Amino acid sequence: MKKIIYTSEAPAPIGPYSQAVLVNDTLYVSGQIALKEAGTLVNENIEVETHQVMKNLTAVLEKAGGNLSHVVKCTIFVKDMNNFQKINEVYGTYFQEEPPARETVEVSRLPKDVNVEISCVAVLTL
Repeated sequence: MKKIIYTSEAPAPIGPYSQAVLVNDTLYVSGQIALKEAGTLVNENIEVETHQVMKNLTAVLEKAGGNLSHVVKCTIFVKDMNNFQKINEVYGTYFQEEPPARETVEVSRLPKDVNVEISCVAVLTL
């Protein structure tokens, strides 16, 4: 059974996709960028941008009845791998114990020309 997850606490999708899809106990969260709920881009620096991305992921997880401890895998897309260290430092503050599996991929461009996008998979029964 598939259930679409949507919260006004995270930015609305900017294309034909859902914020997240719940199938049984597994939640697939679409890539989040540093948009506030009102659609304002937060990009003063890479640390602030990464914090906003993580806040958006957290809001979607909470709407589905989960939290960051339920995340089993993340994918990080970065526009410039030179920002990896700073992104990693911020990301690490959200996953201090038992961090999920993850890959980080440098890409040439991201939606709205942001610098970082993060998606995740969570198992809500953990």
